[in-house]
Amino acid sequence: MARNPYFCRMRKVLLLLFFLPCIPALAQDTARYKGMTINLDEVVVKAKRIGFDVNGFIKRVEEDTTFYRAFKNLRFIGFTADNDIRITDKKGGNTIASLKSHTRQIMNGSCRHMEVLDEKTSGNFYTRKGDYNYYTAELYANLFFTKGTVCGEDDGKHKGSLARHKSQLKQLIFNPGKPISGVPVVGNKVAIFDRDLMRYYDFSITSDKYADTDCYVFSAIVRKNLGSIDRAEVVIDELITYFDKETMEIVGRNYSLSYRTILFDFNVRMNVQMTKFGDLLLPALITYSGTWNVPFKKRETAIFTAKFSDFGK
Repeated sequence: MARNPYFCRMRKVLLLLFFLPCIPALAQDTARYKGMTINLDEVVVKAKRIGFDVNGFIKRVEEDTTFYRAFKNLRFIGFTADNDIRITDKKGGNTIASLKSHTRQIMNGSCRHMEVLDEKTSGNFYTRKGDYNYYTAELYANLFFTKGTVCGEDDGKHKGSLARHKSQLKQLIFNPGKPISGVPVVGNKVAIFDRDLMRYYDFSITSDKYADTDCYVFSAIVRKNLGSIDRAEVVIDELITYFDKETMEIVGRNYSLSYRTILFDFNVRMNVQMTKFGDLLLPALITYSGTWNVPFKKRETAIFTAKFSDFGK
């Protein structure tokens, strides 16, 4: 049976919300940010008076790799995961399929494998052949589950189109704000630091606490008064990132993305909370809610929560 080309295309776009290696940014002159209007709260204004470099901070936001490294660190350490995936009706009120499980990643030298400690499913979460019946579940599994034993991974080598698409898609979650080459429709619409897109956003730097950590908070929120033509140029609706004031590592990130055309639409929100294990920065909690609609497929609405603990055991 021929595969639906629109579904295949949107599968690439969805594989974009979950997976992407951080492409190192080229060195840039911070003067490029001087055209941005940045709202500062009172604490940041005072910090600026004694040396806080606003343009340098924005450059750090754009070029940060700690968020990516934190996810990559999951490949090199044992941990326990609490997985909760729910496929709901389009209003999000009723669950039509679900998976709840506890898994344990076991390290053996540079190799890793996963043990399923317990699992409970409902509805048609799996096909009769045992495959995932929903693409959100498939993408979750690609990111957080390990099939068999995996050794000697190298992010720099992407063999085949699926691996290349995963690489492209990881960029949106791990390095949001950068254009993504090769991703249909939305690839250039996520570059919020591009001069052509800056004008669609309200930017701010504030001071706040996140999980009892003193943070500088960078926010990029799409302007509310955009007309329909300008709104069609925007994919990232909101990007809020919390940086530890002492280490400048990302300790949390909240973001939402949406896009609508005649052929497809999506609306996704993700929140990520980080933790430390020794010197390693690692994700501790990820929540996701999103809906996708592509031609000739039923709309898929899903919610998931991933919790990571017992690192190194």
